[in-house]
Amino acid sequence: MDNKKIEIITYQPIFAKDFYELNVAWLEKYFYVEPYDEKVLSKPKENIINSGGFIFFAKYNGKIAGTVALKNQNTFFELTKMAVSPEFQGLGIGKKLLEFCIDFAIKKNWTSITLYSHRSLKSAIHIYKIYGFKEIPLEKDVHYERADIKMIMEL
Repeated sequence: MDNKKIEIITYQPIFAKDFYELNVAWLEKYFYVEPYDEKVLSKPKENIINSGGFIFFAKYNGKIAGTVALKNQNTFFELTKMAVSPEFQGLGIGKKLLEFCIDFAIKKNWTSITLYSHRSLKSAIHIYKIYGFKEIPLEKDVHYERADIKMIMEL
């Protein structure tokens, strides 16, 4: 893989459709689109950016290949909405997005990053553990119906 071909860029309104489509594609493949997903994905500026969050995209050879968000959940930042187009999977784009978010959070002097996932996504959970995420108790009123694991990375 040539990392020079991967460029991480910040959210711009012209990429809202990519953000929506990339995430809906993986959600429909493994789960389904929950009402919370639809709300956040259909209006990313209102539901992520305007509340102090961030959205990033990975461009590979000039094409949008993946995306990730850091959503401000008031008491913590959630790593969420990470998706890579099937066309670009296996090129390390997900890892590059994850590394970018970790570096970004460190530069912002955040104390941690939290994520929610599902245990059936074994390769994703494995990667999160490699990067230092540790499992913590899942609250009962979590905003995702599919979430059965919560992880945190202390920075």
